[in-house]
Amino acid sequence: MRFSRLRVLAAAAVLLAMAGPALAQRVVEGDLQQQMSPAEFKAAGLDKLSPAELAALNGWLQGKVAAVSADVREQVREQVREEAREEGRQEVIVKNRGFFDFGSKEPIVSTLQGEFRGFGKGRRYVLANNQEWEQTDDTTLSGVRRTDPEVSIAPGVMGAWYLQVKGTNTRAKVQRIK
Repeated sequence: MRFSRLRVLAAAAVLLAMAGPALAQRVVEGDLQQQMSPAEFKAAGLDKLSPAELAALNGWLQGKVAAVSADVREQVREQVREEAREEGRQEVIVKNRGFFDFGSKEPIVSTLQGEFRGFGKGRRYVLANNQEWEQTDDTTLSGVRRTDPEVSIAPGVMGAWYLQVKGTNTRAKVQRIK
């Protein structure tokens, strides 16, 4: 859900950034004499320019507005590309967490699908987020039966991961297999 909000915000930023240069360009379309009141035109001293000088000034101003608009559009495009790259990077990190160490010490919190009947070497645990983990150590926890319990899988040292079911004190060493 967080990623879809980022997409909406990025789209809104693009639309607003594109609208700004378009509005600025529209404001100076035509010549200055049409854009300014007669009093403003005279106060700026533009009434002293010949028609050729006024045309040259209008052309220069249009060029400046077009250049600024192009710069703003390119900056917005680059910002959107960077946000998309970061969003993609975050998706890869979340999707592959447990296979690779991305430096995060935060545990993976989810629920086990179905019934939990304790720990045992070789048992597989499927989480609600579709990750599948297999127990690799001899830790046991018997006499426990829970349906869809909340679990935490925390990273340890040397790439080890430990699964703990909420409400128990026992942790089993696991490795992600899917």
